[in-house]
Amino acid sequence: MPKKLRLVLKIVGWLFAVILGVFIVFFYRFSSPKSDAEIQKEFAKNNVAVFIKQHQFKSQRFRVLEFQKEIDTTLPTIVFVHGSPGSILDFKKYCSDADLRGKANLITYERVGYGIDETGNVQESIAFETALLEDLLIDLDKRKTILVGYSYGGPIALASKYKYKKIVLLAPAVYSKVEPMPWILNFYRWKTTRWLLPDIWKAASKEKLSHKKDLLNFENNWKDNPSKILSVHGNNDWIVPYENSLYLKEKFPSKQFELVTLEDAGHGLVWSHFTAIKNILLQQLKEK
Repeated sequence: MPKKLRLVLKIVGWLFAVILGVFIVFFYRFSSPKSDAEIQKEFAKNNVAVFIKQHQFKSQRFRVLEFQKEIDTTLPTIVFVHGSPGSILDFKKYCSDADLRGKANLITYERVGYGIDETGNVQESIAFETALLEDLLIDLDKRKTILVGYSYGGPIALASKYKYKKIVLLAPAVYSKVEPMPWILNFYRWKTTRWLLPDIWKAASKEKLSHKKDLLNFENNWKDNPSKILSVHGNNDWIVPYENSLYLKEKFPSKQFELVTLEDAGHGLVWSHFTAIKNILLQQLKEK
């Protein structure tokens, strides 16, 4: 091999190593759960007060964000449940919105395995997640509470058998037969590449691999949910296919279930279609 070619290959190799290293560092920093101070700083940018509380369910610790010093019992409450992978900040824009904050108590929480405590220690159980959610809401008036479940958070909200003011599902992963298994999951399956993944992504991979089987314990009983349900789904979603919401539409009577289709929206609709979803939530707050 000519000396000049060897030099070029060496330089290219070093550049690739540097770029890969920078990507891995950025990936870890982006995926790592935020500290309390970082969360406070995020909301301070919009002059929004946030109250961070520590909760425990059974032996698991997790954080809760509330946007009012005390619950105003004259107002309804919206509780947001994030997906997988997910973050306590996934609904930051909604919880910072003046219109929503003026009309409802807002609460979001960190599912076990996605926070500072218990990082990576996901329970791989919809039943556990729903029991934790119900324990968190134990002092709230269910008739004035709206659950908002995004992606993996959808079946967690839907599995609760209490009658809420409304359950709003955002691209819910509720039907095992259409659950895709992306090739990228092999990075977790293969021991030679698993170490590259941050703990949050390892947790999400574990949940993804067990979710399809876990859904079999619930999906034939979704119709037993007593609440009125609204599902918002993009028809261009390949991560959690639109067929999930079509499946629910078949299971529930029309007077109980409504499907809102966001044309050409993908799985990131929580961010890409903020205004549409915000307006949907405001409309639910008005309904009796």
